[in-house]
Amino acid sequence: MDAESHWDTIYRKKAPNRLSWYRPHLEASLSLIEESGAGPSASIIDVGAGESTLVDDLLARGYSNLTILDISQEAIATTKKRLSNVANCVQWLVADIHVS
Repeated sequence: MDAESHWDTIYRKKAPNRLSWYRPHLEASLSLIEESGAGPSASIIDVGAGESTLVDDLLARGYSNLTILDISQEAIATTKKRLSNVANCVQWLVADIHVS
């Protein structure tokens, strides 16, 4: 099974709150972003976002230049559905990151 299929299967079979890494809000990430001085128009990419709620919280705080990247089309689709009408305010990338 390739990596994309692996992650699609996980996100298809498990609810977000059933995953060991799930948190309703990513307070540490939000704090680091705010402490960095990155204003609401800063470009922010969440690499390996999965079904993370970071994008929800950033949008709620007025951030507007957001990109979500994940290998799983399932995770991206779930997050888009959750965001509903504001999903079109985010750039979505289904891709894998390879480090050589």
